Amino acid sequence: MPATTRWDGNLLRGPVHGPLPVLLLVMTTATGLVDAVSVLGLGRVFVANMTGNVVFLGFAVAGAPGFALAASLAALAGFLVGALVGGAVIGRSGAARGRLLRDTVLVEVLLMAVAAVLLAGVSGAPGSALASAVAALLALTMGLQNAVVRRLAVPDLTTTVLTMTLTGIAADVRAAGRPVVTRRVLAVVTMFLGALVGALLVGRTTLVWALLPAPVLLAVVAVALLVALRRPAPWQVAPG
Repeated sequence: MPATTRWDGNLLRGPVHGPLPVLLLVMTTATGLVDAVSVLGLGRVFVANMTGNVVFLGFAVAGAPGFALAASLAALAGFLVGALVGGAVIGRSGAARGRLLRDTVLVEVLLMAVAAVLLAGVSGAPGSALASAVAALLALTMGLQNAVVRRLAVPDLTTTVLTMTLTGIAADVRAAGRPVVTRRVLAVVTMFLGALVGALLVGRTTLVWALLPAPVLLAVVAVALLVALRRPAPWQVAPG
């Protein structure tokens, strides 16, 4: 395998990826939370899953009831801007992927805090201009995350999409080893749990409180990275 896709079989302390797999699973949970808030509270719009968002955009253009064209367009534009910014940040970071993820997560926490403040004015008005603005901001955050996680190249842990992960679970069921199956299943489970908790919170609290666990989880990731980076290790630099 290429060096960027090697897997050492250890989810927590392997020399190739260190604690990155566990931290990316935490970020996957946060993604499920964020998409639950956006789909259920902002007018049926995905901010992390752009495949679903493009489908929703098609529904909106066709005039299907319940789908907000402005919110879908805003999310798509925000995601692209976030990915563009992520590409620029990656170009400046070089091979220092530990610091790259740390800095990215800190920016995400800040952007989600701003989104949480704006969400206070969205409650009860999904599909509004403010809801579209929040969707764009959250999608920008997810686009940035997606670009950076793609650069980290930890197998099967994209934090935002699961199509290929699910395909791998079924298609490689006979050939894949236990560590491979484990990380793929955990990616699905963490996304599911994030979406489940997010949906429950949207139904029982305000959108602000429903979103709050996501930046809290990202803050935990940032703190873990701050601690881990105090001691140099091979996983902090991109392989190859």
